[in-house]
Amino acid sequence: MIKVSIMGVAGRMGQSIFRLLNAQEDIQIVGATEIEGHPAIGNDIGIVSGEEEIGVSVTSGIEESSGDADVIVDFTAPSSSMVNARFASAHGKSMVIGTTGFSQEEKNELAELSRSFPCVFSPNMSIGVNVMFEATKKIAEVLGDEFDVEIIEAHHKHKVDAPSGTALRLGEAAAEGLNRDFNSVARFERHGAIGERGEKEIGMQTIRAGDIVGEHTVMFCGAGERIELTHRALSRDNFAKGVVRAVKWISGKPAGMYTMKEVLGI
Repeated sequence: MIKVSIMGVAGRMGQSIFRLLNAQEDIQIVGATEIEGHPAIGNDIGIVSGEEEIGVSVTSGIEESSGDADVIVDFTAPSSSMVNARFASAHGKSMVIGTTGFSQEEKNELAELSRSFPCVFSPNMSIGVNVMFEATKKIAEVLGDEFDVEIIEAHHKHKVDAPSGTALRLGEAAAEGLNRDFNSVARFERHGAIGERGEKEIGMQTIRAGDIVGEHTVMFCGAGERIELTHRALSRDNFAKGVVRAVKWISGKPAGMYTMKEVLGI
C-alpha cells in the first residue's frame, strides 16, 4: 500500500487528484493540506473533494499531513513547493511535483534537494502532452532551420503564471531538436514596429480567458506549408491520471530528479 499526502487539496486540480488516487486499491490517502486560514482546514478530505468521508482531515502543515506518507503530491505554488521539497529531502519522502512558475534559482535548489529524495517533476502530467514534448523535439530536429517555430498556449483566466510551464517545456523541446539555447532565442512579446522575425526565434504567445483547462499548439511554419501539433485538455482528470502513474512509479525509486518521460518509458 502506497501512502500519499496531497498538497493544495481543495483546489480544482487537488480535488481531481484526490478522486483518482482515492479510487486506487493500492493507494491510501493519509493527509492533505491547504493554506493557513482556508475554510477546508479541519474538514474531512473526502467531503472537501465532493466524495465520501475517509476519516482524515485537511491540515495547514506539511509535518502533520505528510509524516506517515510515502509520496507527497504537490500542485501548489513555487514558494510552498520549495518548503515541501525541503521537508521531503530532510525526511526521505518521495514527491510528485506539478507546480509551475519556478524561478531558475528555485529549480536549481530543487535539483540539489532531489539528490536526497526521489522526485518526479513535470510542468504537465498529461500522458498526451508528454508524448507531444518528444514529438516536438523530433519534428524540430528533422525540419531544421528552414521552418519557424511558434508556440501558442491558452488557459483559464485564474492562472497566475505565463507562459505556462508546458509551453516553456515545448519551447525547450523544440530548441533541443534545433540545437539552440532556448533562453537566448525565446521571444515572449511582440508589439509595435519590431522589425522582421529573427531567423532562430521561438515565439511564445499566451492567452488567458474564461475556463479554458489548457490548450497548446506548436506551429512549424515553412515556405508554402505548415505543420501544427495541438493538445487540448478537456478535463483535469487527464493530468490526474498522469499523477496516479507517477505516484505508483516513483514509490521505492532511488533519490534523483525524474520526469514523466521516465515514468512513461518514452
